Amino acid sequence: MNYTYKNIWLINFPVMMSILIEQLINITDAMFLGHVGDIELGASALAGIWYLTVYMFGFGFSLGIQVVVARRNGEGHYTETGKTFFQGLLFLSVLAIVLCALSKILSPIILNRMIKSDEIYRAVIDYLDWRIWGLLFSFPFLALRSFLVGITHTTALNTSALVAVFVNIVGNWLLIFILNMGITGAAMASSFAEMCSLVALTVHVLHRHYRHVYGLRCQFDKDILLHVCRISVWSMLHSFISVAPWFMFFVAVEHLGEQQLAVANILRSISTLFFVIVNSFASTTCSLVSNSIGSNGQEHLFRICGKVIRLGYCIGLPLIVIAMIFHKTVIGFYTDNQTIIQAAWSPCVIMLLNYVFALPGYVYMNAVTGTGATRTAFIFQTVTIIAYLSYLWGISHWDVPLAVYWTVEYLFVICLGLQSVIYLKLKKQQYNQIS
Repeated sequence: MNYTYKNIWLINFPVMMSILIEQLINITDAMFLGHVGDIELGASALAGIWYLTVYMFGFGFSLGIQVVVARRNGEGHYTETGKTFFQGLLFLSVLAIVLCALSKILSPIILNRMIKSDEIYRAVIDYLDWRIWGLLFSFPFLALRSFLVGITHTTALNTSALVAVFVNIVGNWLLIFILNMGITGAAMASSFAEMCSLVALTVHVLHRHYRHVYGLRCQFDKDILLHVCRISVWSMLHSFISVAPWFMFFVAVEHLGEQQLAVANILRSISTLFFVIVNSFASTTCSLVSNSIGSNGQEHLFRICGKVIRLGYCIGLPLIVIAMIFHKTVIGFYTDNQTIIQAAWSPCVIMLLNYVFALPGYVYMNAVTGTGATRTAFIFQTVTIIAYLSYLWGISHWDVPLAVYWTVEYLFVICLGLQSVIYLKLKKQQYNQIS
């Protein structure tokens, strides 16, 4: 398969919109809560990262589903493609129930030991009490998205994204300001938005030709489920540990004070836009590489990655320039506090420029995943996390500004990219194996 820039973009754009669902929910929450108070804004950062850390178990497993679905689709085994999707849907639905129960029990115990401020701790728990139920909707949604991305039919993801954003904005306005429910209202609106998005995508899949072509029906196949689990467990673990350090980052920043935590949350929210672009292109790379190898086109791997990276720069770099020029306006969406706006400038520049390294880092990492080497990707992630946490631990012992904390992201993405490129160049003969 020789994908053109147009083909890559047509596949990627709906993926970008679907990933934007979860992130726009966090952005909307931050924007509304920023006008409630600094405590609520800071608490939503910690709670949002905690939720995202749990969410990444499902997201990582869905990447494994996507790899197998794309490979079977590339091979032309369409019935097997449908069976793979259903095994993934079953597993993720059960996983969502288990993680919801564990989070309700363990979150208060763990967070109480890690968060210094009592006010922020109480606000975090108030948010998570309702937000965690969103897993019951977001995990099945991830299974549906993996199926559509794996077969490169991604247009329906646009509609589901718009539904989620609209519902969340209206819900936040109504519950936070009209009903005065504060941070609890933001959590309720977010979970309800994820439910509506799931409904929209389910209706699309059930009313299209997918059921006939891919034999979509409720069926249990132990062998396929075990195969998907063997591939997905590594991508699940490496997705989890890729976000878990973000929580440690915000715990470290929380000790700098409530105002610095509020600044960090604003910057995290702004960086979300670029996170979405990077991850959508990375996810698209995973699917394109797996489809290409399935049709014996492994020689196109680096060509696909190169095109994806160039296209990603064309989309992201102009947005970075705009964000720098109008940084006061952008930050002003979150807060009217001039002290926070001024304090955010230096770390904002460092955060934005990281995109230059993050895009190739994640694209090549997901190319490794697309070859089926999910265990190798997990090992790379683990090595990188160790370096990340060591760096973060080191600077936390010095009196350094928030901008210095943000440089740890450069270390993270550069390490990922270097390890991935070296592996891809050395292991070409193993591209055709899902292991």
